[in-house]
Amino acid sequence: LHIYPDGGVARLRVYGEPHMDWSTIGADQIIDLSASWHGGLALACNDQHFGDMGNLIAPGRGKNMGDGWETRRRRTPGNDWVILRLARKGEVRKIEVDTNFFKGNYPDRCSVDAVFLPVDLPSNLPADNSPESWGTANIAWQTLLPEQKLQADRQHFFEAELQTLGAVNHLRLNIFPDGGVSRFRVSGVKAD
Repeated sequence: LHIYPDGGVARLRVYGEPHMDWSTIGADQIIDLSASWHGGLALACNDQHFGDMGNLIAPGRGKNMGDGWETRRRRTPGNDWVILRLARKGEVRKIEVDTNFFKGNYPDRCSVDAVFLPVDLPSNLPADNSPESWGTANIAWQTLLPEQKLQADRQHFFEAELQTLGAVNHLRLNIFPDGGVSRFRVSGVKAD
């Protein structure tokens, strides 16, 4: 951006998709497969009343509660969820669920489901966030991380708790019953 001869710019927005040169990543190199800067994408969630689902995979730790994903309080049975498309097909080795800044409104528990889909889910899913409307109701999700207890304002790391599933390219973070999560990191190795 060049401004001649002088002046100011309040905002500059550049739209596009990140490009990652995966040939520079070794076969055993651990990388954040969900990171937005690598090409990960938050596709859909059932609720994002207080915070956008895309914040989960943003760089760094959250700056405040508004910089995370938060759902409204549930008055009905069930749980809240978000579906992510990984930047690349990979084998998950470690998961981080960060409840930074969420003290009285963090989820009680979480779990993570995974699947390998031969075709990526589109990034423009219908706004009603209904799995039936996008033809994903019959996806055979497998449990990657069984339900785990969460605590307020803390980074939670899960490795030994993970199930071995092989290569996956989509994840579903489930929170029980509702609440806020600052960041969600999925570390693993790329799979071919």
